[in-house]
Amino acid sequence: MGKEYDVLIIGGGPAGLSAGLYAARSRLKVKLFEKELVGGQASITDLIENYPGFPDGISGFELTDKMREQAQRFGLEIDTTEVTSVDFEGAEKNVVTSDGEYSAKAVIIASGVRPSKLDVPGAAKFTGRGISYCATCDGPFFRDKRVMVVGGGNSAIEEAVYLTKFASSVTIVHRRDKLRAEKIVQERAFKNEKIDFLLDTILASISGDAVVSKVTIRNVKTSEEKEVPVDGIFVFVGNLPNTELFDRKIDLDDQGYIITDDALMASVPGVFAAGDVRRNRLKQVVWAAAEGALAAISAETYIESQH
Repeated sequence: MGKEYDVLIIGGGPAGLSAGLYAARSRLKVKLFEKELVGGQASITDLIENYPGFPDGISGFELTDKMREQAQRFGLEIDTTEVTSVDFEGAEKNVVTSDGEYSAKAVIIASGVRPSKLDVPGAAKFTGRGISYCATCDGPFFRDKRVMVVGGGNSAIEEAVYLTKFASSVTIVHRRDKLRAEKIVQERAFKNEKIDFLLDTILASISGDAVVSKVTIRNVKTSEEKEVPVDGIFVFVGNLPNTELFDRKIDLDDQGYIITDDALMASVPGVFAAGDVRRNRLKQVVWAAAEGALAAISAETYIESQH
């Protein structure tokens, strides 16, 4: 048995930070593990406009950094290390990281999601050499270049607008005849003179020498194909839950998301899930923060009932 805590949180995005805040304010001994960037995917979002309390919007980094600072002020411990295995079978839940072993009366999983990769010829070869999954990270490298954005949801359209700060032109490629993004997000893109649209269209292949230089696009209705020159491709075609570690430890749905009850408890008593990693209806920062709060309160109630 490793170092003992009341609650261990796996994942440091808005859900994990919110859970840490609520658990720490309840005077529970709580530790959070985040293997990459505290703040999760939200921290690399250029502008978040729909989080209550910020009428002019706020950068993802600033918002999640404020969450971190607030949670730590109440006593949350944060460890930037990777969780390598878990054991949920006993009353004490055990978590092994690259830095050591820990045990707790309850665990909250808030490990989030990662971008789905583009599955076309050339995509793997040119990832990092013209293909990116993060506009905020890589947009400045494409100043005065021609770029494509693949996808039609909020992330794709918001990042396309962001990329117009740098690129000479941005082409949005979407496989359906209508975008899925919120209307207000679509309106901004339609009004932007640097953005054009290829609807009912997919990428058939990507090619180049050292870096991307052209793509072959295909119309899904006519099957017509043509080559288009391009300097960069930004991909936003959905996400995959970070749940490989929990496979066969707790119940997951057919897409790998964690199944919980209304109190956010997973199939094993004492294990909770919150945020994008959970099967829920909305993948938004405000929703993740709310679920983190509920998971922490539920974990506290569970601990009191057991101990």
